[in-house]
Amino acid sequence: MTSEQVVEDSPQARRREQRGWYFYDWANSAFPTTVLTVFLGPYLTTIAETAARGRPYVDVLGFDVRPSAYYSFVVGVAAVLQIVLMPVAGALADHTGRKKELLGLFAYLGAGATLCFWFVADGRYLLGGALFVTANVAFAAAFVIYNSFLPEISTADERDRVSSQGWGFGYLGGGLLLAVHLALFLGHESFGVTEGEAVRLALSSAGLWWGGFTIIPLLRLRNRRAIPPGGENAAQAVVGSFRQLGRTIRELRRYPLTLAFLVAYLIYNDGVQTVISFSATYADKELGLGQDVRIGAILMVQFVAFFGAVLLGRLAVSYGAKRVVMTALVAWVAVVGVAYFLPKGAALPFFALGFAIAIVMGGTQALSRSLFSHVIPAGKEAEYYSLYEISDKGSTFLGSFTLGLALQLTDSYRLGIVSLVIFFVLGLTLLALVDLPKAIRAAGNRVPEHL
Repeated sequence: MTSEQVVEDSPQARRREQRGWYFYDWANSAFPTTVLTVFLGPYLTTIAETAARGRPYVDVLGFDVRPSAYYSFVVGVAAVLQIVLMPVAGALADHTGRKKELLGLFAYLGAGATLCFWFVADGRYLLGGALFVTANVAFAAAFVIYNSFLPEISTADERDRVSSQGWGFGYLGGGLLLAVHLALFLGHESFGVTEGEAVRLALSSAGLWWGGFTIIPLLRLRNRRAIPPGGENAAQAVVGSFRQLGRTIRELRRYPLTLAFLVAYLIYNDGVQTVISFSATYADKELGLGQDVRIGAILMVQFVAFFGAVLLGRLAVSYGAKRVVMTALVAWVAVVGVAYFLPKGAALPFFALGFAIAIVMGGTQALSRSLFSHVIPAGKEAEYYSLYEISDKGSTFLGSFTLGLALQLTDSYRLGIVSLVIFFVLGLTLLALVDLPKAIRAAGNRVPEHL
């Protein structure tokens, strides 16, 4: 059975599920924008510093950790657990056929942990770290299962459009909520709350947003595989999912072109993620731009990225997703090159560069997701998307190491940013070499009209 055969025949039924599917991107984008990008890192570091009471270290499970390093270590722990648990979540979803139920389980676990950030105050840095690890791991597991619905709710020729609209919808939802949170934070005195209370309100309401809007996809999405009466108990399902995951990893060598695409994606997505994460630091340390400029740029990128994702999705319908992604990678090379020459203290060129990044950022990620959906064997969607997400989460290590090495050797932020060109050039080259029609046929799927 091909992935095309599991798609509902009725266009109306497909559109209904697709619209519900978009709302999970709208729902969960509150977490990466409000929690990860803006508020949690500085706030949790401050909570750890408060708990230290002037001492150089805080106690973390018997280890002395500097307050300034606490958040980085928590992020590292979460990343390791994501890499370990995402394949398990994917295998469990494919093995049991209970994708919708597992999406709800992980989404509400993450949303609940995020909601509980309200209680992270008065030096409760350990509680904050535990909640972050729980929310971040649950976010990743739910996203694996969410992605795996894509080939089930869209035909091969619809997939680029559906993936791009979902991604764009996520940018729009995350941006709208972030705008509210930034207004609350910057004007906290006029709202009668302290700065810390404003941050806690922003963090916890992100969980409320995530959980509230998740109801919509859970009402509209449906499981494709029949669930046998009685079924397995939880322990049997977990054991069975581990066995299935082992078989999938062993079988991956039967699909070398799928693996080649994953490697290409790992490399160029590494460049994308590192540029995004380094932009604020570059604006602060090298360009000398103030916090108001950086916050404004974050908001602009969120909203422009919505239009960028939709635009590149429409271009993919006419010209093919692979060609559009390769063109976007050329644009990334240009963006990094221009960043090297940005003048100090000039906000307008920085905003212009942020606008260019926003146009190509969402489309690069959304179309890569839809391209990967074509090279997945039917019935293994969640497992393969767990490997895809591992490439996403794990790849930032390479970019961060390269950037850190460039800064260590040159002490130049400009040379550091331009060193990332190698990821886009190498990723573009590898992607160009992947014979996607052959990879799609090898996976047992139909080659779309435009690729």
